[in-house]
Amino acid sequence: MADTQAMELSPELLTQAHYWMRLTRALDERGAFLHKQSKIVGGYFSQIGHEAISVAAGLVLGPDDVAAPMHRDLGTYLVRGLHPRRILAQFLGRATGVSRGRDANLHGMGDLSLGLIGFISHLPASTGVIAGVAHAFKLKGEPRVAMAFFGDGGASQGLAHEALNWASVFHLPMVVICENNQYAYSTPLARQMRIEHIADRAAGYGMPGVVVDGNDFCAVYAAVTQAVERARVGSGPTLIECKTMRMRGHAIHDNMAYVPKELLETWAQRDPIARFEVLLRERGLLDDAGLAALLERIERELDEAQAYAEASPYPDPSEVTHGVYAG
Repeated sequence: MADTQAMELSPELLTQAHYWMRLTRALDERGAFLHKQSKIVGGYFSQIGHEAISVAAGLVLGPDDVAAPMHRDLGTYLVRGLHPRRILAQFLGRATGVSRGRDANLHGMGDLSLGLIGFISHLPASTGVIAGVAHAFKLKGEPRVAMAFFGDGGASQGLAHEALNWASVFHLPMVVICENNQYAYSTPLARQMRIEHIADRAAGYGMPGVVVDGNDFCAVYAAVTQAVERARVGSGPTLIECKTMRMRGHAIHDNMAYVPKELLETWAQRDPIARFEVLLRERGLLDDAGLAALLERIERELDEAQAYAEASPYPDPSEVTHGVYAG
């Protein structure tokens, strides 16, 4: 744990972050449970192991900033104000879901009123969109920041390079977070690239590249804070590589047989929530009773959210083309 960085964070922020990280994991687990009950149509993507990244990034952004999270960034959606009721309704394909029943997972789960741009592909399609958003902010002279997320697999796609280069050339107020979770589906990082750090590529674009421990909330928060502040004052974009591990398969159907058990066991010892709770206990901000009360509170919130989602209607087939546009 980055002790110096942790000491600079207020007890209120640390306690708030703990709630969001625990809610993120509990909601993720609730979704997996509903999928096993065949209540979720389509795939389900777990983000266990990514909580520190998504929550820290979400907490740094201001209310007028814009983010384009992906399928392992559930914490960012929650922190930005997307209620678990709407998320579970989305998972169940109900009309009260974010995409109004047009999808049944995190795809397309955007809400511009919350500064959230929904993604379609797992690949880095959102980086180009966010570059456009950041460019609009700059042209309008607005002190706003745009943030994109992509994975180590997405780092090997052409659009990621184009968006990063564009952001640097035009000195855009943009922060790009690469969640390096070691595997692009079943392809290990060593089979994708020869460099040790994806952030090393930032030098080729002429922007700062930062490598942080993605399982350390305080380290991620500090790096993102610096990048966001830099972007907001007109100093240009930053690429942040958060090293973590995807602790479940690519999607719920994937048994991860291709991942060495020893690797998973090593990363399990670095669980972001467990590490954060050690810090909270050291700071006197958490004890057994407090943790039990928090988990009980979250369970009640998710029970209410699930009841709301299950009571919600399915979309009206006559409205299937509403909100659909073609050029």
